[in-house]
Amino acid sequence: MKTPACWYVYLIECRDGSLYTGITTEVLRRYAQHVAGKGARYTRSHPPARLLGHCACADRADASRTEYRIKQLPAAEKRVLCERWARD
Repeated sequence: MKTPACWYVYLIECRDGSLYTGITTEVLRRYAQHVAGKGARYTRSHPPARLLGHCACADRADASRTEYRIKQLPAAEKRVLCERWARD
């Protein structure tokens, strides 16, 4: 039986200073896709500069809910959140 994948919410800072939030089971693989222009439509037109951070979620549903909540935050609060993730 296959082990359930761990889901993550991640934030990317784009070259223009904007932020992108997404979910995945493999953060580094997904970031590489964004860098290669094979990720989301947003990051194709706003190329990534760096991966700001990520956090683990219980499952895909939890990751989706967390992603939604983060997307509602102002950019400054998203950056503070990433700093908190880096400390944890």
